[in-house]
Amino acid sequence: MPGRVLLDTNIIIALLAGDDAVQQGLSAAQEVFLSTVVLGELFYGAFKSFHSGKNVNQVLELADQMPILSCDRETARHYGLIKNRLRQQGKPIPENDLWVAASAQQHHLWLISRDKHFALIENLLLASF
Repeated sequence: MPGRVLLDTNIIIALLAGDDAVQQGLSAAQEVFLSTVVLGELFYGAFKSFHSGKNVNQVLELADQMPILSCDRETARHYGLIKNRLRQQGKPIPENDLWVAASAQQHHLWLISRDKHFALIENLLLASF
């Protein structure tokens, strides 16, 4: 299991749903980070849900439990490099996922995700559970 990890949205949703594999995998992590992009996706999902009040509170509680990584100039540089490489290969991925991958690369973190398209990104430390 990687030591320092950045969680993708699908992993956090699985964690909140009580997924045993995710809970067990994260128990071995040294440090767990959240990106502002993933936090935004989580808030969007919470606000559009039937139980928005409960779900927004759940997101707030989760955000209080781990460091949140913001995007800055260095994140933007990684984003540009990743997006250009994927464009050259003719293999675009969702914009938010580009930012999440850029943040993981910038901070030398393992990205934990169940999205297969992250494997297209060169030099991305990637794991799943």
